Amino acid sequence: MTASLYSPAAARKEIWVYLEQEEGALLHISLELLSKGRELADANGWRLVGLLLGAKVAHLVDQAFAHGADAVVLGEHSLLRHFTIDAYAQAAFQALMSGKPGVFLLGATHNGRDLAARLAVRLRTGLNADCTNLHLEPPEGLLISEVSGFGEGVLALIGMPQHRPQMATVRAGVFNVSEETPGRKGEVLTFPVVLDESKLRTRILERNVAEGVDISQTPLLVAAGRGMGTDLAELRQLASRLGGELGVTRPLVDMGLVERERQVGQTGVVCSPKLALCCGISGAFHFVVGIEKAGTVIAINTDPDAAIFESADYCVVADARLIIFELNKALAAVGEAEHD
Repeated sequence: MTASLYSPAAARKEIWVYLEQEEGALLHISLELLSKGRELADANGWRLVGLLLGAKVAHLVDQAFAHGADAVVLGEHSLLRHFTIDAYAQAAFQALMSGKPGVFLLGATHNGRDLAARLAVRLRTGLNADCTNLHLEPPEGLLISEVSGFGEGVLALIGMPQHRPQMATVRAGVFNVSEETPGRKGEVLTFPVVLDESKLRTRILERNVAEGVDISQTPLLVAAGRGMGTDLAELRQLASRLGGELGVTRPLVDMGLVERERQVGQTGVVCSPKLALCCGISGAFHFVVGIEKAGTVIAINTDPDAAIFESADYCVVADARLIIFELNKALAAVGEAEHD
C-alpha cells in the first residue's frame, strides 16, 4: 500500500475529533466522539483535540471543552457556512497536515462519511467505517476499530500500524455522552483557512432542510418486525402515548411501509433507549446490534424459540398485536380518567 503523507514517527500523540455542526449547533455525534476520545486519551496520556470548521462557529468552542477537549483547532471562512465536500475537505486537509494527529475520528453521518472518504484518499491512509467500538493500544498508540460483520455475530478488529492518521467513522448512538464540566477551559488554535472559490465545484444556491426524526436519541423505542404485518397504526399510537418513537426492522423499510430513518440495526440506526419494546421481531444479529445498548429490552413473539429472547430482559410469548391493542386500550382509559 502507498505510504501515507506522514508516518507514525511524525504523528503527534493526539486524538482529533471532527466537531460536525449544523447551523451553528454541534451534532450529538460530536459529543459522543468527544466522550469516547476523552476516555482513550486519558488511558494513554494523549491529548484530545476537536476540529471545528464553519463560519462564525467560535461560540461552540466552550461546549467542546466542557465535553472533554483539551484544545480546539478552529477554522472559519465564509465559504464554510454550509457543508460542501470540496471546501470542507480542503480546510480539513490543511488542518490535519499542520497538526499531524495520530488518530482522527468522525461521525458516520452523511457529511461525515463523505468527508472521511475524501480525506483518506488525500492523506493516503486507511479508513475504518461504521465502527462499533474503539481501542487505543500502548505504547505506539495503535487504534483498533471494532466493526460488526454481517450475520453470525462476526466481529472484525482492524488496525493500521503503518499509516497516519488512523481514521475511523462511528455511527450515532454507539457511545454515551459523558457529563459535561461547565467552565472547563482549553486551548484555541486558530488556523487560516485558504480557499479558492474558483476551484470549488459546488455552490449552495438554496438550502431546504426536511423535518425528520432521530430515533437514536429516543428514551423509549417501540420496534416492529415482519411479524406485525403491514398495519403499524397501533404501534405508532403506542409509541406516541408513551412519549417514544417507532422503529422497524429492515424488511418493513424495504416494503415501503416506513421511512429508512426509522430502521434499527447494523445497516440502520443504533439506539440506546431506556426501554425497547420489540414486537414480532425474530432477533437476527443485524437488528440486535441496534438495541444492544438499551437499558431494558422487552420482547413479544409467538415463537418461544425466537432468537430475540436471548437479547431480552423480559420475554412474552404471545401475539404482539393483541398485547399492543390491550396496552393502547389501557392507556386510553388512563388518559380519559385524568381528563375527567
